[in-house]
Amino acid sequence: MTEGQIEANKEVVRLFNSELITKGDRDAFAGIVASDFVDHSAPPENAGAEALEFFVFELLRKAIPDINVEIQDQIAEGNKVTTRKVFHGTFMSDLLGIPASNRPIAIQVIDILTVRDGKLSEHWGLNNFAQVAQG
Repeated sequence: MTEGQIEANKEVVRLFNSELITKGDRDAFAGIVASDFVDHSAPPENAGAEALEFFVFELLRKAIPDINVEIQDQIAEGNKVTTRKVFHGTFMSDLLGIPASNRPIAIQVIDILTVRDGKLSEHWGLNNFAQVAQG
């Protein structure tokens, strides 16, 4: 894989964070996420592209409406891009069974995403949302 392809893969991940998570551009979703997307960090019944779209727009962005993604590190090799980032925002609505605090939060996230044909096709990730939201 060329350096140009690796940089293009990193840009797809940056677009996911800026256009979908931060800006909430639902129209950009199909251009960034493959229809056969698989989230290996989610339960099997919530691992597809439709579940990701629902999570981003109906859960995450509603719970943290002023969410902003700060990318701290991004490393790519082949078709995989690893990103260490922080979600900043105000926790305004319950999320995943955790009641809203109406306070600013900063969620640490590490994602590994596979990019195929210019779209996100697989995801593995870790975050500290439960600890941050409850404490």
